[in-house]
Amino acid sequence: MSQKRDYYEVLGVSKNANESEIKKAYRKLALKYHPDKNPDDKDAEEKFKEAAEAYEVLSDATKKSRYDQYGHAGMGGGGFGGGGMNMDDIFSQFGDVFGSAFGGGGSFGGSRGGGSRTVRGTNLRVKMKLTLEEISEGVKKKIKVNKLVNADGVTFKTCSTCNGSGRITRVAQTFLGAMQTQSVCTTCQGAGKMIDKKPADADANGLKRKEEVIEIDIPAGVEEGMQLSVTGKGNAGPFNGVAGDLIVVIEEIAHPELRRDGDNLHYEAFVNFVDAVLGESIEIPTVNGKAKIKIEPGTQSGKMLRLKGKGLPALQSYGTGDLFVHINVWTPTKVSKEEREILEKLRNSDNFKPQLDGSEKGFFQRVKDMFH
Repeated sequence: MSQKRDYYEVLGVSKNANESEIKKAYRKLALKYHPDKNPDDKDAEEKFKEAAEAYEVLSDATKKSRYDQYGHAGMGGGGFGGGGMNMDDIFSQFGDVFGSAFGGGGSFGGSRGGGSRTVRGTNLRVKMKLTLEEISEGVKKKIKVNKLVNADGVTFKTCSTCNGSGRITRVAQTFLGAMQTQSVCTTCQGAGKMIDKKPADADANGLKRKEEVIEIDIPAGVEEGMQLSVTGKGNAGPFNGVAGDLIVVIEEIAHPELRRDGDNLHYEAFVNFVDAVLGESIEIPTVNGKAKIKIEPGTQSGKMLRLKGKGLPALQSYGTGDLFVHINVWTPTKVSKEEREILEKLRNSDNFKPQLDGSEKGFFQRVKDMFH
């Protein structure tokens, strides 16, 4: 599918749907498009994966919150990445949703390993510091991650505890008769296999630590605290299982002059009294360079100028924020004798006395006017 659909649309639920409703909607779609019911049907397979991707996000409170705020861009390629997971990956993570609909005691038919599952590796979390310039443009970053990987030369054999089923069956006699229960095999973690041979540097799961350089594509407009998920770049899963994800937490490096407010930027410009009276052109910083603005004659302290489109790009929509320049008239704390004499002459001038005509606006009104 060339373009991702909205996850809520995929499952056919509203944004206010609770956990139970989301699970019910996913189960209905997954059963409808299940490969066992639609053999050799590529379209059904894609819809099955699409539904699994939507459920993977919306069933997780953290991922759902991030998706509600930032949409697909906020997932950073997370979830299943549009087909990056195979069927076994989906079955291993969401088998409990189906129950015994397809037999095999919660697995997906005998052809899928008699109940064994692919074990998923743990996620890794890293922090990434970004400048305002990098956030404005979007950036590719390479980072070194120390992670668990599958060791070379590891061989496996059938788990002796569960005989390859991945599950342990127990039968207990009760007053209602024999009751059968199943649980994941603790020896192989449900994989149905165990280590046969391994190199000396591998652990009991056939894994070893290795430093890996990973390139991360950061979209423009990300914010402090936002989390991006890079699928399959976490720790490898035990017994050749599925790798977890790499979670990248965004940290903003404070700009020395500009202050961020969502997609908008703010700058405090200080001008001297003469420039405020006579007018002047001044240079101000922008996120990607400099800009010149004109201070009109008679500019009052507290005036705000709005430079449209000089803010940051919106992460989830088209358009760019604005840069607001706050004009502050700077008053010197010391003056020379000559300067004092000049100012004393101006003190009693009618033109230098405040002349209020009722049109002056307070700070909050000026802010309000900027957006209308």
